[in-house]
Amino acid sequence: MEKFVQITGYAAPMPMNNINTDMITPKQVMKAVSRKGLSWGLFCEYRFDDQGNENPDFVLNKEPWRRASIVVALENWGCGSSREHAPWAMLDFGIRSVIAISFADIHYNNCFKNGILPVALKPDEVARVMKDAEAGKPVTVDLPSQTVRLEDGAAFPFHVDPFRKDCLLNGFDDIALTMLESDKIDAYESAYRKKVPWLFDRRPAGREPAPFR
Repeated sequence: MEKFVQITGYAAPMPMNNINTDMITPKQVMKAVSRKGLSWGLFCEYRFDDQGNENPDFVLNKEPWRRASIVVALENWGCGSSREHAPWAMLDFGIRSVIAISFADIHYNNCFKNGILPVALKPDEVARVMKDAEAGKPVTVDLPSQTVRLEDGAAFPFHVDPFRKDCLLNGFDDIALTMLESDKIDAYESAYRKKVPWLFDRRPAGREPAPFR
């Protein structure tokens, strides 16, 4: 997982409540079995018409927000189903952080597990960030200091769980966290093989393995 320390970039303004995961990645995106190459599916029912042509009125099809690395929304971002394709598509598009008033719990957790930082701010603070986003001004999200900074110097602190913060700073997803204990895992497997070796011998009884050719 790519580390998250600090990003400065364009923030796509989406001044709506209850932007759900079916809007973020509709059902047809769910056919994908890989997290790579899913940027096409991000808000695809809003970005494209039935012929695949871009909708010029949708924010992610406009400059400079087609290069956005941040999204700014209102309340309850990511509600709906738990589909992990939503953060996959966001990440593949280049979205590394979402700033909103509140988040749906499962999507909030899925964002962290995929290297995306969800930032909850107060309504008046989100309004300030939204104003700069709509003006195409850069926004900075700084994880070490836990602040969102605007071009005029305004800064808004945010809370993040220390464990999740550490995982993002180091680029640890669940697999990477497990592999931190690889020495202990190897030692356990080695001891267990010696304790019950018959579980690991898959040769049929009375037969020797065929010679290697």
